[in-house]
Amino acid sequence: MNLSHTRSASTFLLTLGVSLIVLTTARTISAQGPDAAPVRKELEEFRERASKNSPPDRIRVYEEGIEEVRKSGVTDKALKVGDRAPDFELLNAVGKKVKLSELIARGPVVVTWYRGGWCPYCNIALRGFHKSLPEIRAAGATLVALSPETPDNSLSTAEKNHLDFEVLSDRGNKVAHAYRVAYKIPKVVAEQFKGRLDLGKHNGDDSGELPLGATYVIDREGVIRYAFVDADYRKRAEPSDVIAALRGLVKKP
Repeated sequence: MNLSHTRSASTFLLTLGVSLIVLTTARTISAQGPDAAPVRKELEEFRERASKNSPPDRIRVYEEGIEEVRKSGVTDKALKVGDRAPDFELLNAVGKKVKLSELIARGPVVVTWYRGGWCPYCNIALRGFHKSLPEIRAAGATLVALSPETPDNSLSTAEKNHLDFEVLSDRGNKVAHAYRVAYKIPKVVAEQFKGRLDLGKHNGDDSGELPLGATYVIDREGVIRYAFVDADYRKRAEPSDVIAALRGLVKKP
C-alpha cells in the first residue's frame, strides 16, 4: 500500500453509529481509567487530532454521514447476542481458505470487521487486538479480522500493522450482509472520497458498501455471546471487554 496514500486517507472519517455492547455474562464490563482502555484512548486522541487538522466542512460532512448510517437502522438489524452466527469461508491474505465452522471446532472465535487498511481508526483497532492476542489465545479463542478489501490489500494491512492473526477478504461484503453489518456509504461521504480514496480499487467492486466496525465473540456452539455494533466508525470494541467475554465462556459449566 502507498504510505502517502495512507497518510492522506488518515485525515478522513466515515460512517457507523449507536453503541451496542453486550457481554455474555449479562453484564457490561466498563474499563476504568485510560490504562484499562488503551484502544479507546488512542481512538479518541486520533479523533481530536483529525478534527484539528481537517477542514470544518469535511468534518461536518462525516458527522452527517455517521448520523445517516445511524438513522438507516443497520445497527438495529445487526445480529445480536443469542443469535446463531452464520458460517462462512473466506480467503486469507495469502489466498488460503479459512472456514468459521472449522475454527469453532477448536474453540471460541472472535470476529471483527474493519473498513480497510486506508482507515486509521481500523488500524488502531487492529493493532489493539494484536497486542491482546496472547490473552485471547490463552482463553482458547481464535481471532479473525474481515474487510471487503481484496486479498492483496488485506496482505498490505496485515504487513503494515505486523498482525499475527488471520486477515480475511470478504469480497462484496457477503459475510457482512449475512451478519447484517453492511451499509451503503452515504452520498455526502462518497463525494468527499472522490480524488482521495478509490474504494473500487481497494475492494475490487463498485458496490459503495462498507461494514460497520463490529466485533462478535462466537462460542463453540456457533452462538454469539458478545456483540459490539456502532454506527460511529470511530468507536470500536475494547479488547479487554472481548477478553472478559471469552473468560466468561471458559467459566461456564
